[in-house]
Amino acid sequence: MHRILVLITLSDSGIEIIKSNHELPEKEMVLLNQWKKESILENFFISVSKKSAVLIFKDIDESNSKKLIESLPYFPFMSKIEYHILEKQF
Repeated sequence: MHRILVLITLSDSGIEIIKSNHELPEKEMVLLNQWKKESILENFFISVSKKSAVLIFKDIDESNSKKLIESLPYFPFMSKIEYHILEKQF
């Protein structure tokens, strides 16, 4: 079964904007929780520094995962996004 691992890094200026706008984190989490309920987001990890995150999608293709990431409120503040297609072994 395929998974898509997405590695995200926020820009330093983006982190400052996010910290100053309390609505952005709430809007971000609404979408992430919705994807979890829809069973397309299998895992979500955030670094201790809150500068980077790892999302693992399932049952969607890379194109759809990119559309989902681009719909996130944090998207304009992302400095780096990497997509890795994985094959789950166990």
